[in-house]
Amino acid sequence: MNDEPFEIIRGSGNVFADFGHPNAEVEQLKALLAAEIIGVLDDRAYTVRKAEELTGIAAADFSRIRKTKLDRFTIDRLMTILKRLDQDVDVHVK
Repeated sequence: MNDEPFEIIRGSGNVFADFGHPNAEVEQLKALLAAEIIGVLDDRAYTVRKAEELTGIAAADFSRIRKTKLDRFTIDRLMTILKRLDQDVDVHVK
């Protein structure tokens, strides 16, 4: 065990900002939308093939979302996928 002192630092709530990503807010929103998509797939026990059949979105896209490979996705596209999964998406501006 290491006896060196350590410091606990409270994060900002956005891990992408905490690590200095240039588009932290966009990355955070994409991650939140992807998590919602994954949650719907899990709750409904949809395979990527079943999700493709029901939404018309390629199974490969659902696989990418499950693996959080989100670089090919825009916020708009992720919102569209949620809508095709019969989810309501509301945007709030503060």
